[in-house]
Amino acid sequence: MPRARRRSMSRDVLAIRKSLATIARALARLAPALAAAMHHSGNPSSRRGRTLKLSSARRAALKLQGRYMGYLRGLKPRQKARVKTFRAAKGVRAAISLARKLAKPQPND
Repeated sequence: MPRARRRSMSRDVLAIRKSLATIARALARLAPALAAAMHHSGNPSSRRGRTLKLSSARRAALKLQGRYMGYLRGLKPRQKARVKTFRAAKGVRAAISLARKLAKPQPND
């Protein structure tokens, strides 16, 4: 084997060793964090975050809002504008019924 080739091969081996050592150090630092994340993910009581305390009236209002948004999503822009003005005048429940009626496919006669 030529001498120049042997030198470049040894350099390549050395570079691979350094890379593997760097990866090993990174994994060693990452392992405790992953273990902690896995430990806490199984226990719902250890999760931190805000728990919403909704009154029944607020929950009902959110359901109505979701229904309204769901029906509005399928409408054309002109129909959306009509439902929005209707909502301002008559309220959410009436707007939902209008949006439901507009969302139904019209018979082509």
